[in-house]
Amino acid sequence: MSELLDSARKRKDLLKHMIRQLHEGEAPEQVKSQLTRLLGKVPYDDVVKVEQELINEGLPETEILKLCDIHSQVLKGSLDKTEAKEAPPGHPIDTFQKENKALEWKTNMLTKLFSGIGQVESANDLKNIFTEIRHHFVSLTDVEKHYARKENLLFPFLEKHDITGPPNVMWGKHDEIRAFLGAGVEAINQIQEYDKDSLKSTIDLVLQPAVVAIEEMIYKEEYILFPMCLDTLSDEEWYSIYKQSVEIGFCLYDPEDEWKPENAKPEDIEEKAADRIQLPSGSFTSGEIQAILNTIPFDLTFVDKDDTVKYFTQGKERIFARNRAILGRKVQLCHPPSSVHIVQKIIDDFKTGKRDRAAFWITMNGLFISIEYFALRDGNGEYLGVLEVSQDLTEKRALEGERRLLQYD
Repeated sequence: MSELLDSARKRKDLLKHMIRQLHEGEAPEQVKSQLTRLLGKVPYDDVVKVEQELINEGLPETEILKLCDIHSQVLKGSLDKTEAKEAPPGHPIDTFQKENKALEWKTNMLTKLFSGIGQVESANDLKNIFTEIRHHFVSLTDVEKHYARKENLLFPFLEKHDITGPPNVMWGKHDEIRAFLGAGVEAINQIQEYDKDSLKSTIDLVLQPAVVAIEEMIYKEEYILFPMCLDTLSDEEWYSIYKQSVEIGFCLYDPEDEWKPENAKPEDIEEKAADRIQLPSGSFTSGEIQAILNTIPFDLTFVDKDDTVKYFTQGKERIFARNRAILGRKVQLCHPPSSVHIVQKIIDDFKTGKRDRAAFWITMNGLFISIEYFALRDGNGEYLGVLEVSQDLTEKRALEGERRLLQYD
C-alpha cells in the first residue's frame, strides 16, 4: 500500500512540475512529450488535485486561467477516465453530457460550414451559407444555461468538499466563452454585404475562437470535471442539483428521463398535502395548478422582466412546439432574425408602459390561430414580464346558433 501511495505522490509531483514548466514558458509540445513518456495515462482526479495544490501553494488562479487551454492541450490524449463512474439516465451529469453532444453537433456543423465558405462563389450562395452559420452560432448561446447550472448548482457543492480552485478557474473560462459568443453575435448582426474575404475574416477572428473555446470546455468537463464530481458528491447532493436544475433550464436538450436516488426519502420526492399555494381568492397544491394550466384550451408561455423564458404549459395539443431547452433562454433568441425586431418592440412598449397588449391572428395548416401578448404588472404597476397566449379558434369561429342542451362532441 505504501508503495502505491508513494507512486501516486510521485506522479502528482511530476504533473505539478510539468504544469509549472508551462507557466515558466516551456514549449507545450515538449512538455506533452515528457508527460507521455513519464506518466502514460494520467488519472483525471490528479489534474484537479494538482491544480488545487498549486493554488494553495500561492500560484494565482489568474495564472492557471491564462494557461488553462494549454494545460488541456498538453493533457489531451493522456487523461485516463477508464475507471470513471457512469451517470444513470436522467442524472444531472447524464444531462450535462447529453447537452455536450448537442453542442458538439453544433460546433461540428459550424466547422464544416466555415470550411465551405472558401468554395462558394456567388453572393447569393454566400448569403445562404452564412444564414445557416448564423442559425447554428446563435444556438450556441444556449450554452449559458449549461454554464449557469455548473456555476450555481454544481460548484457550490464542490466548494463544500474543499474543491474551490478548479471551479473558479473554469468559471473564468465560462466568462471568456460568453465574451466570445457576445462578440460573435454582434459581428454576425452587423454583416450586410456578403463578401467572401470579409466573411472569412469574421469567421477566423471572431466565430472560430468561440467554437474552439466551447470544444475545449467540453473536453475539460468530460475528462476532468464530471468524473471527479461523480466521485465526490453524494446522492443527496445530486438530488438537490437535479430538483433545482429545471429552474435554470437546459441547453439544446430536453431531459427525457426522471431520476431519483434509491435512498431518497419519500418526503424529498412527494409533495406534502398541506403545502398549498395561497392566493387572495383561494389556494392550490402545485399538482392542482399544474393540471389546471395544462387543461385550459390555449397555450401559455411566461417571459420574465429580464426577457428570460421561465414557463410554458404542457397541454395535450400544443399549437407551437416547446421543450424545456428554451427555459432560461432569452426570448429574443427563440425567434428568427426576421421577426426578432417585432418581439423587441413589444417588450420595449410593455416595459415603458406604452402598451399592455399586442394581438395577432394567422392561418396555419388550415387552422385559425390567435396569438396575444399581455404585459404582466404587479399591484403597483411594476412590470413583471410577458404572457404569450396562443389559441386555436377554428372551431369557435365556425359556431352558429345556440347550444343549450348537454351534448358531448
